[in-house]
Amino acid sequence: MEQYKEGATVISGFPPIAAASAEVLILGSMPGKASLDVCQYYAHPRNAFWPIICRLFGAQLAAGYEARLALIEANHIALWDVMHRCEREGSLDAAIKPSTVVANDFVGFFANHPSIRHLFFNGAQAEASFKRHVVPLLSAEGWVFEMQRLPSTSPAHAALSFEEKLAQWCRVRDVMA
Repeated sequence: MEQYKEGATVISGFPPIAAASAEVLILGSMPGKASLDVCQYYAHPRNAFWPIICRLFGAQLAAGYEARLALIEANHIALWDVMHRCEREGSLDAAIKPSTVVANDFVGFFANHPSIRHLFFNGAQAEASFKRHVVPLLSAEGWVFEMQRLPSTSPAHAALSFEEKLAQWCRVRDVMA
């Protein structure tokens, strides 16, 4: 992380988790502080991402991080964030300064993962950032994907219960059938 003189933090995300066989890509916006601190996707203990994924694919939630990554790869799912870098104070998407967003290299990513056809956004910020910063580049390349926004798994998104979120996240499993 770098510090600006004004005290705002520039943060960078993680590389993608993606096996060559991936057919689905789940996109977040930018990892929160808890995730950045331990270099793991969705590390906040109250984030519903891993409990949902484990429930969808019949795995034990107690499994360690490496086992969780193996679970998504075994189910042909890739995981990444839309933003490569941005300026944000704290962990909330609402605190991201839009003018500082630099998107990840999706043209290169999709060139190396041609079997991905379904994109799922973990929340509204991921979807909005992708449509603003990435879709124009993909359109120029002729790529077309089925895209769906899912409710954010963040503990800050408390409008839906875990069960309500899970019901909508079933779409990830259903496109694999």
